[in-house]
Amino acid sequence: MKNGIPFELRSVELGRGEHLKPEFLKVNPLGKVPALKDGDFLLAESVAILLYLSRKYHAAAHWYPPELQACARVDEYLAWQHTAVQLPATNIYLCKSLLPYFSEQSVDPVCLDRLLGKLKPALQHLDREVLAAKPFLATEELSLADLMAFTELMQPTAVGCDVFQDWPRLAAWQARVEAALGPELVRDAHRLVLQPRDPRDAQRDPKLAQELVQRLLERLS
Repeated sequence: MKNGIPFELRSVELGRGEHLKPEFLKVNPLGKVPALKDGDFLLAESVAILLYLSRKYHAAAHWYPPELQACARVDEYLAWQHTAVQLPATNIYLCKSLLPYFSEQSVDPVCLDRLLGKLKPALQHLDREVLAAKPFLATEELSLADLMAFTELMQPTAVGCDVFQDWPRLAAWQARVEAALGPELVRDAHRLVLQPRDPRDAQRDPKLAQELVQRLLERLS
């Protein structure tokens, strides 16, 4: 409860198709994570969830500043990042983790290089322009923009793609964000992402695996 927000975390194991089971689909009919259940109120999409929690629990002002232009900078990043950062970063994770897990085949290097290339323009923009002017992505302090970016860029990092190595300002920003959040919290929050997947998992459903391979190939094509 770093921000004083009480919660009960329920893990959804994508590798076992739990996101497609009726119990989860009652929370998010789209079958996507994350999802929030607050009493009878259901909410999907990470940005919407962050904004909802920030407003409901009156989180510290630096997360989502009340000042008009500072708030607009956070909104600007959150609007831009969906296709520029989140999509390619997530696809890299899927290419190197879930697709090999379900297909029981090695990583396709051509596909991986293509996906890394799609993330590069965003990394360059953040390193050479955004972080050249300030220590964090939206304002002079840690904000929801940094939290979103840090979490998304942890996905390729977790599967061995160091997306920070060629970008010194971005690497320094990563260190600042981790220090501000606390290394222990960072490790705990990303525990499942960092956990390697064993294709020999006895709980894999072959029929489900085949269906998910097809979905992943369509997404990554």
